[in-house]
Amino acid sequence: MQQFMVIMKLPEFLTEEFVSLIPHQRIRINELMARGTLTSYSLAIDRSVLWATILGNSDGEVRDILQALPLTKFVGIEIHSLAFHNVMNVSMLQFSMN
Repeated sequence: MQQFMVIMKLPEFLTEEFVSLIPHQRIRINELMARGTLTSYSLAIDRSVLWATILGNSDGEVRDILQALPLTKFVGIEIHSLAFHNVMNVSMLQFSMN
């Protein structure tokens, strides 16, 4: 299993159809995250780009996962195989109340 970075370029103008599919997209994203297939999912502040990291056996498997997402037909997609992806585990941080 390897990790892939997916870059999704969103359309400049969002149609009603696109906006209506956002809740369905969120449901699928949450399912993929719960399964551990999708390890991160981020949206640019200007809502022009989504970044995701996905675990898969091949670029083709990642494409299949993406094809099951409701918004895929509206976005441009780039898939990059990663050598590594470091993430800070926020739950491990401890804050002092003093």
